[in-house]
Amino acid sequence: MTVFTDFDDVKEGDTASIVKTITDADIRKFVELTGDDNPLHVDAEYANHTPFKEIVVHGMLGASFISTVIGTKLPGPGALWVSQSFEFCLPIRLGDTLTVACTVVRKHVRDRLLELEMRITNEHGQTVLKGLGKVRLLEAPKTRAVSPLAALKVAIVTGGAGGIGRVICERLAADGYCVVVNYLNSRDHAEALVCQLNAIEPAKTRAVAIQADVSNAQGCASLNDAAHKHFGGVSALINAASPRIVAKPLAEMDWADMQQHLDVQLKSAFLAIQTVAPAMVANGGGRIVCITSEAIDGTPVSGWTAYATAKGALATMSRYLAAELGPHGITVNCVSPGMTDTRFISGTSEKQQLIAARQKPLRRLGEPGDTAGVVAFLLSDQAAYVTGQSLKVNGGGTMS
Repeated sequence: MTVFTDFDDVKEGDTASIVKTITDADIRKFVELTGDDNPLHVDAEYANHTPFKEIVVHGMLGASFISTVIGTKLPGPGALWVSQSFEFCLPIRLGDTLTVACTVVRKHVRDRLLELEMRITNEHGQTVLKGLGKVRLLEAPKTRAVSPLAALKVAIVTGGAGGIGRVICERLAADGYCVVVNYLNSRDHAEALVCQLNAIEPAKTRAVAIQADVSNAQGCASLNDAAHKHFGGVSALINAASPRIVAKPLAEMDWADMQQHLDVQLKSAFLAIQTVAPAMVANGGGRIVCITSEAIDGTPVSGWTAYATAKGALATMSRYLAAELGPHGITVNCVSPGMTDTRFISGTSEKQQLIAARQKPLRRLGEPGDTAGVVAFLLSDQAAYVTGQSLKVNGGGTMS
């Protein structure tokens, strides 16, 4: 595991040094690395005809040991040398024993920058090199503290007794989730589903059915309370509640038709997210998935104005909440199914269903499991970096 020096532990006045005796092998390695075979550094006879009379060690060979001090001692691991000025005071001779020292003269906290004074002295105490440099100390990768609730796999599914909602509950239970199955009127369907899910592991309660009108705050609170009471919290919320589509032209619509869809789809999701978000924030994260519809992606269907308006508003709200809740580790995404073979489309004629299937590149209507699989993906670790998206599950009915 990589260890980074703590910037706060480095103080002005701190000093570190190493001692190094220069050998012929050091010079040969430096020449091999740099290609600098100036005879002054490698040919004793040539050097004898210069004022120095003997081989002079490459100045940068001596200076290179400053990097050793910076990278291993002061400041140490995570140091990045960013600028330098040197003055070469005396030549370094073969066989010299050098003391290479660095001292912190100034800290710049905002930039995590250190100003260092560098000095190299020989065995006689003479300064052969001095200079000033700047070093940035990299910051260690941030790790999020894991709370006891971080391993929670508890999902609330609004509209959980419906066609797509039911299969979502089944899939999540199979993936190890405990599930709060919300229903409004379909008690028999919800209780049968809960019995089925609890049979997966008879010694453990895996699901509970909660009757609640999620279009009001009290109903959403009851779901949240049930999740905490039975399973210890909430890590995922799937907003799948939706009234049945009753196609009406504008002339036959009342605002109540629009209001019903806005309440059950948009308002319920808003209230449910508002209810579960505080605990998710405290827990360091969570997953929220809203079920929208191909109706907002493709060619408008006559008479579906109320349904599609609510779904469109739900998709927009989801994107904005993804931006707001993202810094808290909460992802918010949408799954947009095409026409799916459930009781929800029982009011759609067989002819319309056949036409819809033929218009898909995959030549079929969706199955609830198609949507459930995408929801499961968005709740998985593989989707940890996915937020603010709408995943279309429509057999290619719309493409982007």
